[in-house]
Amino acid sequence: MASAFWIFARRLLRRPMACAAALGLAFISAGGLGAGLLSLGPILQLILGESSSLRSLVESKVAEHPWLPISPGVVEMIPENRLAGVAVVLGGLLGLTIFGATANFLHQYLSLSLCTRLVADVRLEAFRHAIRLPLLSVVQRGASEFTTRIINDCSALQGGLSILTGRAVAQLTKGITALAAAIWFDWRICVVCLIVGPAMAVVLRKLGKQIRGGIKGSLREQEGLLRVTTESLQGLRAVKTATAERIMLRRFNRSNDSVVRQELRVRMARALASPLIELLALVVVMGLALLAASEIIDGKMTFDDFVLALGSLAVASGSLKPVTAMISDIQAAEAPAERLLELFALDLEESAQSRRLPDIARVRSSIAFDGVAFTYPGTEHPAVSGLSLEIRAGERVAIVGPNGCGKTTLLALLTRVADPASGRIALDGIDIRSRNVRSLREQMGVVTQEPMVLRASIADNITLGKGGVTRDDVVAAASRALAHDFISRLPEGYDTMVSEQGASLSGGQRQRLAIARALLRNPSILILDEATSQVDGESEEQISRAVTSISRQCTVITVAHRLSTMLAADRIIVMDGGRVVDSGQHGELLARCSTYQRLVTSQSAGDRNHLDSGGPPHSAHSAGDQGIVDAGTLGEVAGVAPGRAGTAGA
Repeated sequence: MASAFWIFARRLLRRPMACAAALGLAFISAGGLGAGLLSLGPILQLILGESSSLRSLVESKVAEHPWLPISPGVVEMIPENRLAGVAVVLGGLLGLTIFGATANFLHQYLSLSLCTRLVADVRLEAFRHAIRLPLLSVVQRGASEFTTRIINDCSALQGGLSILTGRAVAQLTKGITALAAAIWFDWRICVVCLIVGPAMAVVLRKLGKQIRGGIKGSLREQEGLLRVTTESLQGLRAVKTATAERIMLRRFNRSNDSVVRQELRVRMARALASPLIELLALVVVMGLALLAASEIIDGKMTFDDFVLALGSLAVASGSLKPVTAMISDIQAAEAPAERLLELFALDLEESAQSRRLPDIARVRSSIAFDGVAFTYPGTEHPAVSGLSLEIRAGERVAIVGPNGCGKTTLLALLTRVADPASGRIALDGIDIRSRNVRSLREQMGVVTQEPMVLRASIADNITLGKGGVTRDDVVAAASRALAHDFISRLPEGYDTMVSEQGASLSGGQRQRLAIARALLRNPSILILDEATSQVDGESEEQISRAVTSISRQCTVITVAHRLSTMLAADRIIVMDGGRVVDSGQHGELLARCSTYQRLVTSQSAGDRNHLDSGGPPHSAHSAGDQGIVDAGTLGEVAGVAPGRAGTAGA
């Protein structure tokens, strides 16, 4: 099986013309070096007087090698003067050097362009794969792991590819050219090279395994370092108010030390690579010197050829020596390449086959949960178990229950963020797993407790996920969400840029922005997952008015904690232990459902404590509810509020 790095390296061949041009330019650049080495012989002969002129030297070489492409006319143009001949040769070398340098620049330019485009494609592919993974896979592994693989691993891969296609190719071609020149002077040198080459490869392979292991561990620890950094800086307000700076510093220091330990694992292999290769090269040179001495003594080799061959080998060694360090860097890129392949191997949320499923129609009659069960990976107890529930189209329901009862899981199953282990969820009698998941989500608007707000304009945040809309559509959705007034007061209106994570907006403004985004989709199902749990009373009242204004146009499912939200629903569904334990209107549930009674008691006590401390009620409903609680018992709550409960059930 091919290594992970070479799997990505082969992608370079998807641009064959650019690859061929880059490789050709590298050989052209190296050709100047080879020509320079071969010209050393004639220059020495001219300077030392072994040849009367450059012309006579060329004539003798043409006679000795008739295949050389030198015409008699060219020979006639060569000067007879020895000094002029040296000048001609040096001028030719200067021209070759300039030509080679230009070719080298173009080779580096093309190779770096190839690598940059390839890694950009890989980075895009990695991000595309990550956002199409099942949500549970991302949550279990942590967002920091995927961020590290998409950003850091791709950068490390680019470093290895750049070295491979740029400097490594340039040095290899120069080394090969110099070695060819040495073989030109004496072919027997080739035999020694064939013996030593495999030995060097074995050494580099052994060291490469150590380097890969250390780099892979380092990347893994960098994920933890990124996680600690992100948690600390994103939650900096909480860190400061809790005076937890020292604790976060200790966490960062531990992660940082782990990264250092992993990176130091490769120091031995990197430190050994160059000395070992140099030792092997010295042994080779000594062997060649011994061979040459024997040949010279026997009269089979001239001293000039020996010096030129040895000089060419020295140039080849100088060109190939940096390659050992480059090979270590390339082997270091194997670890991030493996991690990227691991990411690509994760199963997507929606397979190619499921994308071909038919679309699901908009809800017209009902949403039904039939014996649904689901257990989160790594846990023993199911989040929902044997849950059955039917919601009529156009109904406004509030789902309530103690923490951990399965409310949010129920909504996750409806949106197919997760699929039930058993049972089924049907829209108008059709199992949602038999239809295209994208068509299901396109008819849903979801507002969560912490809405996603991008560092972008107000308009871009509202249109997130919805293309082909006009500014009038955006304004209409914002108006229905009661967000138009506050947006109009912003410096640039709908073009105002929002700070990261919506820090420039209040909690209520972020929620109304999220509601506008949901309404722009013209949903048949509007899901509010604790959408008002962390906003003040005025904001909650505005959000409740916005939801009420559109509740008859779609089915509204609300996960509720506040009593005012429960009272505004047509029907209240009570969950406990992953099951639906009761459903009905406020007064009915107060009379018969102990779980609901505990929830109302807890909520009412929270409102009373808030008022006693001098704070405002959560909403208009909260103020009324406070008077009820002050009057005494839960029975009085049921007695005073029947009109409100009746209104909610209308």
